[in-house]
Amino acid sequence: MDKLTIELDRLRAELTEARAQAREAGEQRDAEYQQLRRRVSDQGARLRAAVDARAEAEQVVAELRRSAESELAAAQAERDRERGRAEAERRRADRAAAEVAAARQAAREARKADEVRLELLIDTLGGALTGLRRELALGGGGPRPADLVAGAQAAHRGAAIDGLAGLDALLAVPSVHLIVDGYNVSKTGYPELPLADQRTRLVGQLAALAARTGVEITVVFDGAGVVSAPHRGSRGVRVLFSDVGVLADDVIRDLVAAEPEGRPVLVATSDRAVVVSVRRGGAYSVPSAILLGRLARG
Repeated sequence: MDKLTIELDRLRAELTEARAQAREAGEQRDAEYQQLRRRVSDQGARLRAAVDARAEAEQVVAELRRSAESELAAAQAERDRERGRAEAERRRADRAAAEVAAARQAAREARKADEVRLELLIDTLGGALTGLRRELALGGGGPRPADLVAGAQAAHRGAAIDGLAGLDALLAVPSVHLIVDGYNVSKTGYPELPLADQRTRLVGQLAALAARTGVEITVVFDGAGVVSAPHRGSRGVRVLFSDVGVLADDVIRDLVAAEPEGRPVLVATSDRAVVVSVRRGGAYSVPSAILLGRLARG
């Protein structure tokens, strides 16, 4: 009985201790539970605040997007208006430039027409003087005494000039006639220019050469496609345009054939067929590049 009583007391003591531990564990569990509940409540509050903040941010972003889209649409509309105004200004400027170009072209054509009329008047006066000389029998048209001397003959004509020195020497011969194959020379020298500008530049350079040397110069252009009045504004240079259906090469051959026997004639061209035919007719020939070099030298 004593042993059992002792064992019972021990068991009661252990039970009391176990109950105390269980009660302590339950209290600790309740404390942790309450702490977890507080944490969950705090997290829920934070989550609700974050959701509310996100909703507010989304609303702000939507408003900003709508405002940006509205501003972008207004900017695009303003840009389109500016483009329209710029295009209108460009069209007005183009029309003004076209009107100025047309006015300049009309002035050039009027000036060329006046120059043509002046040239015709000068030619008419020259023809009248020639007729008067013929009527008065001034200046014999027959052979000169030196042409009748036997035992000698003139130097061979129809040679090719292959350098600037030879060209200068021939240009120094009295009464030499320089015939220029217009487009053959201009397209060799400045092919990047329009044909009208090529003609103007070449005739201007030939006029300067005529003024320095006193050489009679005739330049021949193909007349196909030329709608404005022929350029005759440079003193000392005769400008010819071939008729429709006629090549400038044939006009050059006719010019060589029309010259009297004994007059030195020089043809500037790089066209092989023209060179052969004019040299057969007694004219000298010089390549276009050599003539351009002489014109560029000034």
